[in-house]
Amino acid sequence: MNKKEKRWLFSLVLFMGLMQASTSYAMHIAEGFLPKTQALIWFIISAPFIVVGMRSLIKVTREQPERKLLLALSGAFVFLLSSLKLPAMTGSCTHPTGVGLGTILFGPLPMFILGTITLIFQATLLAHGGLTTLGANAFSMAICGPICAWVLWKALRKAKVNEFVAVFIAATIGDLFTYLITSIQLGIAFPGDSFVVAVGKYMGVFMLTQVPIAIMEGILTVLVYNGVKNVEGGLLNETNN
Repeated sequence: MNKKEKRWLFSLVLFMGLMQASTSYAMHIAEGFLPKTQALIWFIISAPFIVVGMRSLIKVTREQPERKLLLALSGAFVFLLSSLKLPAMTGSCTHPTGVGLGTILFGPLPMFILGTITLIFQATLLAHGGLTTLGANAFSMAICGPICAWVLWKALRKAKVNEFVAVFIAATIGDLFTYLITSIQLGIAFPGDSFVVAVGKYMGVFMLTQVPIAIMEGILTVLVYNGVKNVEGGLLNETNN
């Protein structure tokens, strides 16, 4: 990594670090918030995706070690952005997810692992989310969000949509899709009189803050993607082929 690359990466990490809020709230789905049986089910559902993601991540690092810097950047982007938080409701909050960038650079599979590692660190070191709810949080943010972003990215590029517009849409909608899944998870756990009504209520509460957050994440992802393209254009072309 040359001096230009180091300066660019340091500036990016410093910028995102300064963006972090100082007040700590429960984020993702909080520790102990889900019934034990449902928490276990989400672990079981997420497990196959984690296994596939681990194999993909190992393959990338072994066969293409020159991409490790981009992997590290993608992981840092997820960790820093998802550590931003705005309280939205009891037991959870809204925040950027950051998974769109890595998904566009590497596809969704490595992000299954990078997103889950982020959630583990946040649960153990920052008291954000929780270990009992890790399966549910991983499924929404580290699995469903990247899959949604990847499908949109590939579809938009196939339709010849402008590259940066495609990045923005994929990152923005991928963020919002995470909260759709979280709302469904909470609706299953606490359906009240109607599951559909419960999901709608959760989505309504989340969207008050999440729509502008997702738009800002989309813009930031475009800026970072453009920076990566300027610094690592050759590698970026390889990852997108």
